[in-house]
Amino acid sequence: MKVPRRNGRKARIEMLPLIDIVFLLLVFFIQAMLSMAVHRGLPVNLPSSTSAEIEKKLIIAVTVKADGSLFIDHEAVSEDNFGTVMKQRAEGEESPGVLLFADRGLPYQLLFRVLDQLRQVGIQRISLQAELEPAP
Repeated sequence: MKVPRRNGRKARIEMLPLIDIVFLLLVFFIQAMLSMAVHRGLPVNLPSSTSAEIEKKLIIAVTVKADGSLFIDHEAVSEDNFGTVMKQRAEGEESPGVLLFADRGLPYQLLFRVLDQLRQVGIQRISLQAELEPAP
């Protein structure tokens, strides 16, 4: 018995599903880059607020972790050198601003010492960062 042989149709690569996948990946990467562009501080447990807004025009990110360690734009700084480093970073800016990421478990007194040093350097625009609290 002879098995009938089909005409030699070649396999095709469908373009529409391929285009859909490429656009899906493009949207995913754009969304990922936009969400990462705003957060310049180190990961800490931020306090929550119902009216938290992210300010994007500030230039320096200061992170204070729960153990009291200070970071300026991901660079560790001692509390003694904090004022001088901030003065160097803010030099040349007309109205320098600071994004302050403070851990929610941070002692209140340490937060005020950091704020006092920022004011002594001459930085008046300080934005305390918080996570947006989900609506009930």
